[in-house]
Amino acid sequence: MEIKSAGMKGAGVKQRLRVRLYYSVTLPLLAISILAAISIGSTPLPWRTIVAVCAIKLLPASWLTAFGSDVSTITATDQLVVWIIRIPRVLVAAVVGAGLGSAGAIMQGLFRNPLAEPGLMGIGPGAALGGVLAFVTGWSSRSVLPLPLLAMAGALLALGLVYAMATRGGVTPIATLLLAGVATGSLVSALSSLLLTLNIANWQIAQEVVFWMMGGLEARTWTHFWLCAPFVAMGLCAGIVEGRELDLLMQGEEAAASLGVNVEAAKRTLIVTVAILTGASVAVAGMVGFVGLLVPHAIRMMLGPRHRVVLPASALGGAVFLILCDLAARTLHPPTEIRLGVVTALCGGPFFLILLLRHYRAASL
Repeated sequence: MEIKSAGMKGAGVKQRLRVRLYYSVTLPLLAISILAAISIGSTPLPWRTIVAVCAIKLLPASWLTAFGSDVSTITATDQLVVWIIRIPRVLVAAVVGAGLGSAGAIMQGLFRNPLAEPGLMGIGPGAALGGVLAFVTGWSSRSVLPLPLLAMAGALLALGLVYAMATRGGVTPIATLLLAGVATGSLVSALSSLLLTLNIANWQIAQEVVFWMMGGLEARTWTHFWLCAPFVAMGLCAGIVEGRELDLLMQGEEAAASLGVNVEAAKRTLIVTVAILTGASVAVAGMVGFVGLLVPHAIRMMLGPRHRVVLPASALGGAVFLILCDLAARTLHPPTEIRLGVVTALCGGPFFLILLLRHYRAASL
């Protein structure tokens, strides 16, 4: 008994050390990634300029004398490039990566499958359909708000349809939820393709729709950041609060119910949380794949299965991953910008194949 207790204590110490090591590496990497993404571009900027612009925008005027000549040499162009163009884009990339990473962690725990990702329940395609509607109706050209708002509405409507199809007598089986999600996602994707086909003669609309469905963060503003950041923060907090229930659900619904979990209520909360995280992310970035699959699975392999550890770590890892992918998207082939969804797919596709091969070999043993 004492040996078993000592072994469990030793395993707990090792996990805490792994978590500390992860954050000690990833937090500085996040800061470096943000600074690099702001400074690198068609107009390279030194880090001192970035700091000076942030000081001008964030600090009282009386404090700026501490920066001396660094502030006095800042031009209006420097402020435009740093504060209006690059910082909002980088912050939106961080928030979207955090949202998709944490949504993927919840999906993998809820479905008890390391290959699960946010798009399985039709939420991502639903958000994409909302975005396509904003383009074909012309609303997206009138203001920055209709596109993300319609995308979030599409995500929630797709979730409602999936949940209504999968629920019978107040019970929502996970397998039925998955099948309903796949069917709804296919239907919604077909509707998006139909709208694209009907508007293919209008080249500008067709190009906007195609680029939206491939994902991207060009021309993102502070409005986009404030539209998605509160929803991602709310969804992440809700997921962490439900972390214990999610841990128990991974052991099976019957086992979770025997330990006092209201299984159906927990599933509803987790599904809505995934919808909020995914809808808010897709609303401002379009369809960006593989982040919700790649990041949480890697985190789970490194830090273990506890979701109160996995969720914030996946959010942090997703933020770093998407910032670096977006940096690669706009710098690998200048002046043309590669679509962000293409870059994440190129990174995530090989990883997905490796996962399939591992599962195939494990099943054959």
